[in-house]
Amino acid sequence: MQSHAMRAVWPAVLAMAVVLVTARVHAQGFDVTPWPTRQAAPTLQARDLHGQRWDLASLRGKAVLINFWASWCAPCLVEMPSLQALARRHGPEQLVVLAVNFRESAPTAQRFVQRTGLELPVLLDPAGAIARQWKVKVFPTTVLVAADGRVQALVRGELDWTGPQAAALVEPLVRTAPQKTR
Repeated sequence: MQSHAMRAVWPAVLAMAVVLVTARVHAQGFDVTPWPTRQAAPTLQARDLHGQRWDLASLRGKAVLINFWASWCAPCLVEMPSLQALARRHGPEQLVVLAVNFRESAPTAQRFVQRTGLELPVLLDPAGAIARQWKVKVFPTTVLVAADGRVQALVRGELDWTGPQAAALVEPLVRTAPQKTR
């Protein structure tokens, strides 16, 4: 079981990882931006393709990765398999990966899911309101949320979520969640 002091250290470690990765990513097709520290995280309440309601607040205690995408976005299509692999690797107890579809109908998003075999929860944002709240201007954009509910960073652009740059962001994020003892 982690002590309170150790859990307090992980956000600083994650912040340092964000700084280090940011210094190297500009030429790689993605950009990592820390979330403003005094700015509260927006709410995220949406239904998925199965009608299940999702609320970011209910996921507190778990690390969360929120990916904003659209079926017309070529980099989103390329990135999606690595997001799914990341979710499988960590499992929902360590990391919840949500795919928020931007301004498309449920049938359009469902066709994408069927065509690609996507297994992630796909939340619907048909009016783009959620993306606006989260300041999404580029697709894909991925938001990293620590277990305490604080946004750690935005990743704008395509990233291989199974690669070393992603690991530098995700591993410290996962460690913000309380670890289960065996």
